[in-house]
Amino acid sequence: MQGIIAVARNNGWDYLPEPYAKQILSYAGIRTNPTVLATSEDEAVAAAADIGYPVVLKLVSPQVVHKSDAGGVVLNISSPEQLREAFNRIITGATEMKVPLLGVSVQKQVPPGVEMIVGAMSDKQFGPVLMFGLGGIWVEVMEDVVSRVIPLEEGDCYEMLAEIRGSKLLEGYRGTKPVHKAGLVELLLKVSQLMCDCESLIKDIDINPVIATGEGYWVVDARIGLRG
Repeated sequence: MQGIIAVARNNGWDYLPEPYAKQILSYAGIRTNPTVLATSEDEAVAAAADIGYPVVLKLVSPQVVHKSDAGGVVLNISSPEQLREAFNRIITGATEMKVPLLGVSVQKQVPPGVEMIVGAMSDKQFGPVLMFGLGGIWVEVMEDVVSRVIPLEEGDCYEMLAEIRGSKLLEGYRGTKPVHKAGLVELLLKVSQLMCDCESLIKDIDINPVIATGEGYWVVDARIGLRG
């Protein structure tokens, strides 16, 4: 973990771009979808072959937070030919935007589920706080989140799952399975512990979305802010 943060500081980054943030989360025992940073077409094709199709490609730049808005996300890639075309499209877009480019991440596309958000930050009054709610595009539209001062206990986590207005989505709807709540509780506890253990290094954690399914969860995007 210290090595990743040292790389960020040496490069003057205020936050860890997604592939690096996912490495930190993985060290904390948090389940992320397989992700490889590629700096060339051939590297991307090789990574996809190892991960297995379908895959997702994402722009990786320390200056681009909302990758979808910048045209930096391509989903449902199922062949090397599609991957090469998408890779070059992302590179061309980044060049036109004149943003620094670290590469393109190749990621396993996970099955659909309920999109959630998990975040942690330090509040001036309360100290470390954890947030949970509906994620993806619904964050800004629904603003359906709840918060707790951390560290958390298991009971706190189950209460948070029940308190969001969209809690019925976790119970299953229109023929979908209920999500694996124990998995989400485990995620909340691990994010809580990570923030407590690394508060001197980490300013905030933004995990959005988390894909929750009947089998568990996948963190498919994340960002970690660093203290100066």
